[in-house]
Amino acid sequence: MRTEDVLAAIATGLWRWDNASGTVTLDAEAARLLGLPAKRATLTEAAVRSRFHPVDWNEVDGIINLAVAEGTLAEARLRIMDESGRVIRTVRSRSKPLTREDSYVLIGTIQEVAEPQPGTTAAHPSITGDWRRSREAFLLDAGRALAEARSTSEVLRVAASLSMPGFSPDGLAVFGVAGERLTIIGHHGHNPGDDGPFADMALDMDYPAADVVRNGRAIYLPTPQEYRRRFPATWPLVQRFDRQSWAFVPLIVAGRTIGAWMAAFKHPVAFTPDERSVLTTVARMLAQALARAGEAENERELSLGLQRSMMPTLGPEIPGMTVAARYVPTGGGLQVGGDWYDMIPLPTGSFALVIGDVQGHDVRAAGLMGQLRIALRAYASEGHRPDAVLSRASRFLYGITESYGVPDPHIEGYEDYAPRFATCLYIEVDPATGTLDIARAGHPDPVIRTADGTALIRPTAGGLPLGIEADSDYPTTRLVLDPGETIMICTDGLIETGGHDLASGWTRLRPVLEKHTDDGLEELADALVQAVHGPSSHHTTGPLVDRREDDIALLLLSRNAEGRVGPTAAPAVRRTALTIAQAEPERIAGARKQLRELLHDWADEEQIDSAVLMISEMITNVLVHTDGDALLVAEARGPLGSRRLRVEVADASDELPHRRRPGEMASSGRGLVLMQMLADAWGVDPRGDGKSIWFELSETRAADGSASSVA
Repeated sequence: MRTEDVLAAIATGLWRWDNASGTVTLDAEAARLLGLPAKRATLTEAAVRSRFHPVDWNEVDGIINLAVAEGTLAEARLRIMDESGRVIRTVRSRSKPLTREDSYVLIGTIQEVAEPQPGTTAAHPSITGDWRRSREAFLLDAGRALAEARSTSEVLRVAASLSMPGFSPDGLAVFGVAGERLTIIGHHGHNPGDDGPFADMALDMDYPAADVVRNGRAIYLPTPQEYRRRFPATWPLVQRFDRQSWAFVPLIVAGRTIGAWMAAFKHPVAFTPDERSVLTTVARMLAQALARAGEAENERELSLGLQRSMMPTLGPEIPGMTVAARYVPTGGGLQVGGDWYDMIPLPTGSFALVIGDVQGHDVRAAGLMGQLRIALRAYASEGHRPDAVLSRASRFLYGITESYGVPDPHIEGYEDYAPRFATCLYIEVDPATGTLDIARAGHPDPVIRTADGTALIRPTAGGLPLGIEADSDYPTTRLVLDPGETIMICTDGLIETGGHDLASGWTRLRPVLEKHTDDGLEELADALVQAVHGPSSHHTTGPLVDRREDDIALLLLSRNAEGRVGPTAAPAVRRTALTIAQAEPERIAGARKQLRELLHDWADEEQIDSAVLMISEMITNVLVHTDGDALLVAEARGPLGSRRLRVEVADASDELPHRRRPGEMASSGRGLVLMQMLADAWGVDPRGDGKSIWFELSETRAADGSASSVA
């Protein structure tokens, strides 16, 4: 007797479902059970699927996929419908999937089953429906919690708190793969030390988790007897935990098994298709969460490593000077970007302070920053002057960015090969005299806080950012840092963070510099960063709509007052200096602004207006009547309320000015007349290489406290 005849006698049919070709082969009994003519047939998948109830098909589809993934039997109940959509019978299907490279073949049986009687559990679909709704709600909650976890420890904590509907495990363990070893990276429901030999084992060990990792398929052990039969070597080690059922599910990401997840139960669990589906879904979400957390932790470790290697310490103490620095990575999501600072000992015994910003906040910006920093250190250590150091650095950056050629802006990854530039400020410092030789490449100007606490932007000559042209010139500006004065240099992130531009950002920072005059540089550095990122910064947003945050690099250098170290009550002197070149007459406006900032707390507003008018005349005369540049030096000395302002404008011409009588419509000739009318004192001092025109104003107060001019 044939097998088909025997099966037909007990109302059981055979079928073969080929996923690759989309065809289903039925014997005569299987065709009859599906409501088709009782004869052998090969049908399309769509024709067979139309015979199943839609709800049942959705369930059986998930069960088949689970069986294919695990290599287990696929068992399901299916309601069969006729052409009019009426249910004619219920069948039970049991199939074994045979997997191929990218498809599978199901071979199994179909058998009619009796309909449940009224009053039985199976007759109440609401029970199954409630369980399924609970399962779906659980999976949604679990998925949301795992998606929000940002570290491996958070993922493991979420996994330990999962309460599955109807069959919650009381013991969980997550195994990870490291080379040829399997280790426990987290567990729940075990006492310390219970891991024993399972904490670190070889992948070829006779243990379910190792078997799962080797084969990539889940293992379900519903009874202790089943565990003892399949894994006799490790059963004696597991027996003491007094568990009744175990599930070991692979953790798979992008087709790669990264570990295994164990769920152990104190009560027996049959591991029905629904239960296996829940466990498999949780394992899939857990694997994705662990992979994301691992990548995030690797990125953080890489960023911190780059930051530690690229952000140097400030080195040994400098006699007579104090240095403080800060680096705050706020842009791009990385912990390191294109901003940097450095302090370089020089062969002459002096040292250099360098601060810069490479365009961008990505990994390439960080890489270019590291290369550029090394190049600057090398050029400086050779003993080159500041202008030569920046010229060589610009040629270096231009060479390494242009070596990629001119990329097509339409190709993917264009930004990775596009030329980059960098701004930089280089200061050579002589600790003995306080002399600062400054070269600037497109970077914000330094800020000087004078001995009495007044903060002023100190304009300096500058050139193009590094890397724009192969050959660029960078003029040098010389300043002297007097005892009690502090210089601040920073990247634009400190100024512009929070939607500010350079003007409004400076307005925000200036009160901080002037307020913390009695604090050390470390406290001042913290206060400056806090002003940008602290709670109060949210109420001082700038005028710009684009509020992209930027990295911050900050350097502070203070020359200690005579005979002391650290912040002191400095002498009451305030000074600023500025060079106006023949080719830069627009800087006259900057000179007027500098003088107003120097005299921001002067008692008499009319005297400030007079001083600004006089320096405009003095500088204009130099630019019009000579071929050289004008050097402005302004100094206010003395206690508040009785200070004396002295302003000098020097040039290289030997021709002395003389007073003229301008006509009513004349556009020149009023300079000396104005000085004679407005200044307390004025004069012209010949020098060996030119002359200096100067005036003085005295600050006075009336007896009632109001200001009065003596001019």
